[in-house]
Parts: sequence; C-alpha cells; structure tokens
Amino acid sequence: MLKGVPQILPPALLKVLCEMGHSDRILLADGNFPSESMGKDAIVIRMDGYDVPSVLDAILQIFPLDAAVEKPVSLTQVMPGEKVETPIWRVYEEIVAKYDKRGASAFQEIERFAFYEEAKKAYAIVPTGERALYGNIMLQKGVLLPEDYLPVYGR
Repeated sequence: MLKGVPQILPPALLKVLCEMGHSDRILLADGNFPSESMGKDAIVIRMDGYDVPSVLDAILQIFPLDAAVEKPVSLTQVMPGEKVETPIWRVYEEIVAKYDKRGASAFQEIERFAFYEEAKKAYAIVPTGERALYGNIMLQKGVLLPEDYLPVYGR
C-alpha cells in the first residue's frame, strides 16, 4: 500500500505513468474506441470496470499536464453532420480545472481520423467502460516543477 496514491490506479498504470516522460501522451478511451488495434505499439492497460471521469481525476492527482504546449488535452471532434451531444466534455473540463489553472483552455478537438493517428503514437492507452459517445481524452505529460516536490532535508 502507498500513501497519497488514488486507490483506483492499478500498479501497472502507476508504473506506466512513472515511465512516461515529458511530452508523452496517454489516452483514456471510451468503450467504443478500438483500443487494441490502435494500441499495437502502445502499452494497453484495461480498466473496463471504470468510467473515464473517475480514471481522469485519479491520474491528474499525480500527473502533470504539459505546460510547454498550449493544449495538452485532446478530444475526438464530433463528425460533421452528427447530432451528438457531448456533456461529458464539461465533466472533463471541471476535472482538469481542479488540477491545471488553464481549465477548459487546455483542450483541443482533433478530427476523428487525425485523432486515431495521434492515438497510434500514444505511450499508453487505457480502455475503460465509459459509455458516453466521444468520451476519449488524450493527455500530454509535462514536468514536475520544484514546488511539486516534497521538501528534502539537508539540501
């Protein structure tokens, strides 16, 4: 057991989050996303029993978003002509705003097939049981700043 680590995060995901470096990306995928085929070159860690907001909130407690880019959070853009509502995006914005002062301005929408191409380059994909349409969210990792570290005595 560890202190301060959200219980929802399995050891395999903690390992991946630790391995990731600055600018690496992780995709939290909804239940409709082709995670296994898109993740052939990525690490796939299944979390089918969870929804994306729960996983997102847990990850952002320990994962810095990239401050070196304007939009470190990506969503799959609704296809032209589709009449789909995306209320989950507001939930994502609220969660991101808890951990990053940019809030909703940290988000970008990427056309569906371009999003797939970006997903193929992700370090990891986390398939969830999320049922919301267009529920995919990709995060780009940043760096820890000095104020993020616990004080080290003797320095």
